[in-house]
Amino acid sequence: MRITVGITGASGIILAVELLKRLHEMKNVETHLIITDGGKLTIRDETDFDLYEIQHLANVVYEVNEMDASIASGSFLVEGMVIVPCTMKTVAGIAVGYGENLLLRAADVCIKENRKLILVPREMPFSRIHLRNMKELADMGVVIMPPVMTFYNTPVTIEGQIEHIVDKILLQLGLPADLKEWRGRKK
Repeated sequence: MRITVGITGASGIILAVELLKRLHEMKNVETHLIITDGGKLTIRDETDFDLYEIQHLANVVYEVNEMDASIASGSFLVEGMVIVPCTMKTVAGIAVGYGENLLLRAADVCIKENRKLILVPREMPFSRIHLRNMKELADMGVVIMPPVMTFYNTPVTIEGQIEHIVDKILLQLGLPADLKEWRGRKK
């Protein structure tokens, strides 16, 4: 199974790192990684991770302007793509089909080939423009997954919240997750 992971300059890099770690542990998953220039800056500013340490979690790493990469073509089969965290600039670019770089092109390929595309947008509050762009993408079948905190799983740490969000992403990809299910009120 091939999964493309895109990292943009939005806050929340730790979500991408945790997702890459989990995918790296899965023997049947091959990950293709693109990190934008903004993503590289946010990695530096938000985490103690070295860029190469994060890249090492992927099977294949591309530069954002590497337009001749395999993932730029619909004939290269991937099961899906996750952009986490996803800037509103990226959301807008995908919504209007502006494939100026590999990240946007790979997302466009997922849409045109009817493959799973998951965006984890990081912005708050959403403006009307943000909401319009996300609705446009949702109408095309794109999964919009803002990293919303949950409490039914009784997380004790921020890591518990991060793990829960990553589990939700894995479920969207049809991959095993360690998600605490909501059981409802007991009778």
